Amino acid sequence: MLAGLKSRAYLSFRAMITGTMLMCCMAVDGDELPLWEAGFGVAPISFPEYRGSRTQRQYLMPLPYLIYRGEIIEVDRGSIRGLLIDAQRFELDLSINGAVPVESSDDGPRSGMPDLDPVLEMGVSLGWLLGQGNAGRTRFRLPVRAVIATDLTSARHVGWKAEPQLHAETQEIPGRWNLSIATGPVFADRGYHEYYFDVDPEYATPGRPAYRAGGGYSGWSVTASASRRVDSIWIGAFLRYDNLEGTSFSDSPLVETTHAAMAGIGVAWIFRQSSRPAARRW
Repeated sequence: MLAGLKSRAYLSFRAMITGTMLMCCMAVDGDELPLWEAGFGVAPISFPEYRGSRTQRQYLMPLPYLIYRGEIIEVDRGSIRGLLIDAQRFELDLSINGAVPVESSDDGPRSGMPDLDPVLEMGVSLGWLLGQGNAGRTRFRLPVRAVIATDLTSARHVGWKAEPQLHAETQEIPGRWNLSIATGPVFADRGYHEYYFDVDPEYATPGRPAYRAGGGYSGWSVTASASRRVDSIWIGAFLRYDNLEGTSFSDSPLVETTHAAMAGIGVAWIFRQSSRPAARRW
């Protein structure tokens, strides 16, 4: 029974992460954006078991569509953001992210090793507006987050991550596709790399020697997304590519490939929205 509850918790976590990732750059009819919107849909998604794994998993996930454009808290554009500082060109936000669990298959590089719990990343993000015009805007972002591994019954801190990025997005124009692209390096401490790429001596085999990862460079990522709102239907898609060449864990026996890709599409029906408009902060 406990295994069944754990599996359902993992699926719920996967659904939450998928829904969050697919909420990006949406548009609505009219000059004003509503304070909040609610809907639901589905999203086919494909992702590797973990970065460095050749095994790609495909799921049909529920897609909760929740948008909130408060003056302090935003749920939008792939993140939950809590505004701490809002200057003319700088802002400091809360930053939340996450990753799905890893199940050690019998025929994979982690065979015989413990499964890995999903992780929740929480921290702050510094944003700097580099340029803004009629076509859109470009920003530099620097999120720094603590990484917490949890099975939803207990939690433990497993490391830190930092992902400086250049982020460009088009202006939200009703009836048109909204596009965004973000790219930059990923850095993490030894604790985070240990969680995914260490091989303890008790799990070493002739084909999988013991290994201890270091902290530092964790790869380069590029994420592109597109979305469009047509009446009460929202359509979105994203593609993320990670290059792991030259990382501080690239010689781990658990790294099968230096390339990782995640992609998904989503369709949601928006059935409720606020009659109150949001403040025009964006």
